[in-house]
Amino acid sequence: MRTLEELKAGLFVCRSDIHSFGTDAFLLTGFSRYRARDTVCDLGTGCGIIPLLMQRAGAPKQVFAVDIQQDAVEQLREGLAACDPAPAVTPICADLRDLWDGAPLHSLDLVTCNPPYKAPETGILSADPQKQIARHETACSFADICAAAAKLLRYHGRFCVCCRPERLTDFMCAMRENGIEPKRLRLVCKTPQDAPWLFLLEGMLGAKPFLQIEPTLFMRSGAGMTSEAAQICHFGENYV
Repeated sequence: MRTLEELKAGLFVCRSDIHSFGTDAFLLTGFSRYRARDTVCDLGTGCGIIPLLMQRAGAPKQVFAVDIQQDAVEQLREGLAACDPAPAVTPICADLRDLWDGAPLHSLDLVTCNPPYKAPETGILSADPQKQIARHETACSFADICAAAAKLLRYHGRFCVCCRPERLTDFMCAMRENGIEPKRLRLVCKTPQDAPWLFLLEGMLGAKPFLQIEPTLFMRSGAGMTSEAAQICHFGENYV
């Protein structure tokens, strides 16, 4: 079952039990520091939440939204059809390992990806093949994702991802193997008493080694969200 959810006036995302989203999509969108002049690609876009969140303020010039699953791409198209005005988002059904005919190779300013979090042969596989692809590295690996980003990015273009902390080394190694240097890292904790549950990582194609560790982002304070987390998730007046 699909439902439309309004992100702001006239901007809708279509979500379902298979292709939905969580807080990590909001955090990655904010961390990406996208700009109005940027041309962007979101790999493994699902329902297109990241490209759509980028439309809420200072929207990029163009966003390619790529997913291997036809159902996800159709779901994104359904959300876009409800939007007024129409966002500059192009849905593409393609395997990121091969990209697509006419892909803008070596020209993009920013690539984002909220990848499957589970490594092969770990955790319990869902009986639903679509959920398997979304949650486990069954259709692509971290190396495949980084290789695709490297093909799309211009020199010094940026690649932003999020994942579970136990996969941080895997992603950093995969970035470097594909000429993308890790440049900026931020950990996310639910509270100051909790261990990190997410990392946000930015790499830059062709850059020299130098990793900036940003202050930890805490999501909750007392019974509510911290002011910074609320800004990121709800676009407070001082954000973007």
